[in-house]
Amino acid sequence: MPLIPEEPQIHESAQGPRATPAAGRTAPTPRPVPGPRSAASPRPGHPGPGPARPTPPQRTHSNAGKPRQPQQENRSLPQIQLIPASADGALDAAGEAVDLLLDSGRSPGDLLVFTTGEQHPWAAHELSFGEAAYWAQHDAGDDVFYADAALADRAATRPVVVVAVNSGPDDAAGQALPAALKKAAALLIVCGDPKRINAVLAAGV
Repeated sequence: MPLIPEEPQIHESAQGPRATPAAGRTAPTPRPVPGPRSAASPRPGHPGPGPARPTPPQRTHSNAGKPRQPQQENRSLPQIQLIPASADGALDAAGEAVDLLLDSGRSPGDLLVFTTGEQHPWAAHELSFGEAAYWAQHDAGDDVFYADAALADRAATRPVVVVAVNSGPDDAAGQALPAALKKAAALLIVCGDPKRINAVLAAGV
């Protein structure tokens, strides 16, 4: 199963409708990635034009329907964006990315935010009421949900996943990125030091 692609698919976006306070960081304008692709050509059903290709019923024995399986396996990966930020500023960069996504029309329930180091203050606060209440908010799916990247497997897939690489060992980032990629249906945004992230990717993540 393919993990995160090489550097060419990670886009450092210099666009941003706001002037962000941190100089070394640019929050890209999140654009709605083509998510509803099921109605397009990948559907293996007969479209209906029928350009004069009436194959005789005798040829129906040939395995013409078999190519459907490779089409399902070739599921398009989400778009990946990199927001350069230091380890100390990754959490702020993730917060700015979330704000931009919400301003662009994304529903709060579309967003999932992972941290590789220190927990997001919201997650720390909600966990103080117990894990049952914390995960009940996740299951409700009506608000932005913040979680430690180590808990990525427990989280459900959402259209947009934001990862804040805010400290933590390199292998924590190495585990967080592929896990986050699996949870992102349309867009994965990674906030952190580009050199560190690219080093993790080059190591075979």
